[in-house]
Amino acid sequence: MAGAHLVIGTAGHIDHGKTSMIRALTGVDLDTLPEEKNRGITIALGFAKLELNHNSRLTPGPPGSVGRDSSTGNLGFESASVALRPRNRSAAFVDVPGHERLVRTMIAGATGVDAVLLCVSAIDGVMPQTREHLSILGLLGVSEGAIVLTMADLVDPELLELAEMDVKELVEGTFLSDKPLVVFSATEGTGVEELKSIIGGFGTPTRALDGPFRLPVDRAFVQPGFGTVVTGTVLSGHVTDPNQVTLLPAGTMARVRGIEVHGSKSNEARAGWRVALNLAGVEQQAVPRGTVVVRGEVPCSQMLDVLYHHLPDEPPLDDGAPVRILTGTAECLGRIHAAVETSQFRPGSSCWAQIRLEEPLPCLHGDRFILRRTSPMVTLGGGEIIDPWAPRMRPKNRIDHGQQIERLHRGDPLIWLERAGAAGLSPAEWSQRTPDTTLGVILGDRILAPTTVGRLEGALLQELTEYHQNSPLSLGAHRRELRHGHLRRLTDKAFDALVDRLATTRAIEAKGALVRVVSFTVKLDEEQKALFGRLTHTIDTAGLQGVSIKALHQKHAEPEVAAMMRLVENQELASQIAGIGWISQQALSDLKTEIESWFAKNSTLTPGDFKALTGLSRKNAIPLLEWLDKSRITERHGDSRIAGSTLRR
Repeated sequence: MAGAHLVIGTAGHIDHGKTSMIRALTGVDLDTLPEEKNRGITIALGFAKLELNHNSRLTPGPPGSVGRDSSTGNLGFESASVALRPRNRSAAFVDVPGHERLVRTMIAGATGVDAVLLCVSAIDGVMPQTREHLSILGLLGVSEGAIVLTMADLVDPELLELAEMDVKELVEGTFLSDKPLVVFSATEGTGVEELKSIIGGFGTPTRALDGPFRLPVDRAFVQPGFGTVVTGTVLSGHVTDPNQVTLLPAGTMARVRGIEVHGSKSNEARAGWRVALNLAGVEQQAVPRGTVVVRGEVPCSQMLDVLYHHLPDEPPLDDGAPVRILTGTAECLGRIHAAVETSQFRPGSSCWAQIRLEEPLPCLHGDRFILRRTSPMVTLGGGEIIDPWAPRMRPKNRIDHGQQIERLHRGDPLIWLERAGAAGLSPAEWSQRTPDTTLGVILGDRILAPTTVGRLEGALLQELTEYHQNSPLSLGAHRRELRHGHLRRLTDKAFDALVDRLATTRAIEAKGALVRVVSFTVKLDEEQKALFGRLTHTIDTAGLQGVSIKALHQKHAEPEVAAMMRLVENQELASQIAGIGWISQQALSDLKTEIESWFAKNSTLTPGDFKALTGLSRKNAIPLLEWLDKSRITERHGDSRIAGSTLRR
């Protein structure tokens, strides 16, 4: 669908003319529920589509299916239209309720709006929900809008002037302080053209399309002939028809089989657009308000690090107090803990904090939230989610934790890697957090912070140094012997990559599974040298008959035999053959030469041939034949052997 799109929200106290204002602008009556008609107030969210046409005039177009429970031939997107050329833009009004008991609905409707029209009755002036709605809009990061002084035809000039002074005092210091104020009457049409002109001048924010698609659902219903339809304002990314999507936090899969954008059919939905999605494979009851339709990776977290602003007019809030958090169209109970040294969140203060939720909530870095008391239900404050992947904050580390949140807020994504520690993050997890994948260090299948890699390199060198001190006769440690402390948190691939990384610096030497500090050498005293010589002589003399470790201990009754044999093996002077014992490397090399000569004249080698060739009994011949197979010097075919891949090269 071509063109740019705006989402404009209304705000204000109950019965201050929000719905009448939209009707005057678009010709659409959004109070369609029987209770709304009877009581003259808005209860549920209402929506009206606008197309912005020639110059700055907004001209009503053909109405679509208007109301909150449509049953006509399209997806049921409530619409009327208005237009502005040459920019070819459209807008959607979101009409929110003004009653204090419906603030949750108001917040759901305000999610993702680009601009707001704050309605204040000239009769009543500023009222409690006027203040609360304005505070909420500021906390949600809304920065565009206008003030509409409604019902101007019902008051005299003096009262109108007082109401104007009242509202100007209210918005001083807020995002509406420098925005236009329109004196408005839906009945007489006063201010309608002026307000249309102002709306036509609202800028269209730039939206990122490369992130995951996210649609917080503010309404779900069944449309005859179509099935389940969900509506909302797209927060990020884009999705096309058809495509698979996931419903969070439940994790239910569904398929997009139809899209409407601002009331018109479309083959895609983008960030900032007011959309209706026709979903296949899911029932309406499986999509409660608060569900987020996503395509891509979005975490469902119960631990959120945030920047929290406590409203100036609200009393102090105790650290660890129970709260109700609202973000997108969802709400959840939890507790808030300060990441600074304080026992209370004081009026007008801002600080780093952690919110611990009772249920998982789908959200991302940069999302806005509102905090309300659990009882009575009043708005306390709100702010910005800094880390939806946050680790649990420990009371003794709250200052350090707060400093980490501050670094993330300043735009330092490395803190995510530092928090992950030696476990690191997968490439997919890292790409969720930042598009700049060059910041971390790739170790095998993980990405780690440079500082973490430095500490792990130091830990590996320390482990090796201690190993050499405890095993001075060993040429090096097996890799798996070094997996202690933080090194145990590395995956196998990451640990091997760490060893290889240190080896390239010449700090260590890695030969197969064996690792040693480059500067380390085995130093034998005279007695150890003599024992080493006696052991190698015993093995050399035994030839292919081999010597068991038990026989070596019996012949050389000294405590260092086992350690010395590790040195013999590490220097590749002998190998242990299963079922026989130690055989010198020279004897095994000579055997390979004999086998190679045999196959130069023969195509197969039977066990009988092998015994005749070597003079060995069956007891030693079979284990050696199996060793030859394992070494690929021979290859078993039935009861015989042929030349293996090592000899065929």
